[in-house]
Amino acid sequence: MDIKDVVREKYAQAAIRVTVGDRACCSSACCGNGDSGNPITSNLYDTRQVADIPTEAIQASLGCGNPTALAQLSPGDTVLDLGAGGGIDVLLSARRVGPTGKAYGLDMTDEMLALARENQRKAGVQNVEFLKGEIENIPLPDDFVDVIISNCVINLSGDKDRVFAEALRVLKPGGRFAVSDVVVRGEVPAEIRRSMELWVGCVAGALEEREYISKLSKAGFEAVTLEPTRIYDVNDAREFLSGHGIDVDRVAPLVTEKFMSAFVRATKPAATNG
Repeated sequence: MDIKDVVREKYAQAAIRVTVGDRACCSSACCGNGDSGNPITSNLYDTRQVADIPTEAIQASLGCGNPTALAQLSPGDTVLDLGAGGGIDVLLSARRVGPTGKAYGLDMTDEMLALARENQRKAGVQNVEFLKGEIENIPLPDDFVDVIISNCVINLSGDKDRVFAEALRVLKPGGRFAVSDVVVRGEVPAEIRRSMELWVGCVAGALEEREYISKLSKAGFEAVTLEPTRIYDVNDAREFLSGHGIDVDRVAPLVTEKFMSAFVRATKPAATNG
């Protein structure tokens, strides 16, 4: 089973658990959710911000940040969320772009798409469309969206260069890339990189911060910046490493303050040269 299959299976489990009312929602198998106590995923959204969002969308939030709070969204914008999950960031974006704008959510997991569409129905939001597909092959035309957001999903991809190339393709000239992701500072023990379960948990697949910036630049983006939003200490490391067959007492001190949630911004050039 490859990374993509593992990700699909675990996120399907997360959607099913939310649907049937299990708030624990496989916090050890995926990025987690806001109720799980996971140090990466807890306390991401202001209660006022999500006051009108269905509870199931909040419970299925598997992210590491709040891109809708940090991204520049304007009325009339077309927004694409890569890896939309239960739809929380899509619904929040739709509210900000207003009736003249539109928010698309892309996900490869049928169970998550069903949950997201049900959350859209409950929220009564019309300017939203959820699409089935992979972030390495976005099912939208060239030069189509104003803003791309994503919440702790790109690190799960085994082909990040392809993700960045596709993001550039579907953005309009001058369009904005504004994502939350887990990022690494420096070297990470090999046993963490080898762990498939931790990859699905948004840790093992994280790019080193300089590599993240370099890959976006090589893809063709400009004005690339990376802003840490939370740096994880040794206690956080103990929490997200526990239960994965790793010697936590030995490894946790080695990764303290190496993993962080970050907000990554970049821009597609306004016009191509030549």
